[in-house]
Parts: sequence; structure tokens; C-alpha cells
Amino acid sequence: MKSYKFDELLKKEMKKPSFKKEFESLEEEFVLAKEVINLRKKMNMTQKELAEKVGTSQPAIARLESGNYKNVSLSFIRRLAFALNAVPEIHLKQSR
Repeated sequence: MKSYKFDELLKKEMKKPSFKKEFESLEEEFVLAKEVINLRKKMNMTQKELAEKVGTSQPAIARLESGNYKNVSLSFIRRLAFALNAVPEIHLKQSR
């Protein structure tokens, strides 16, 4: 079995239209997750510490960081941003 690095595999899979469409449909969720992880780590906080600052549970933070958190409210994003010493930016863009 051939071994791939993630970037190599992603490049290969992105050539498949069905994979590319599905991957791009999840992009916003993973961008938010990555930003939260990076900011939390920059502040040397655990998921539990962040959850306490936000007023939620550690599993809720874990779901958000995994990209599996659906229907995130603007209120939650504001509390999250405040806890991470960040400013939320929300944009709308026209569909392709």
C-alpha cells in the first residue's frame, strides 16, 4: 500500500469533482475550527478553560474544533471571540 502525505493526498483527491465539491462545502466550518484551535493554543488554554470562559462545556468546544458543530449562533461566536481576545468577522458572499 502506497503512503501519502496529507497535502499530496488532498491534491490528488481534489482532482475528483465529487470530492472537490464536498470538500469545498465544508470549508467554512473547518476554517472556523482551525482559527479557534490556533487562538486557543496561542493563549495556552485547554478546551476546558476556554469552555469555562465562554460559558459552555468542554465537549461543545471539542465539537466546534472538530468542525462538527452545527448551527453556531452569533451570540456564541461573540462569546468565543471575547474569550480568545479576538474580533469576529462575518461575511456573506454570493454563491457560485
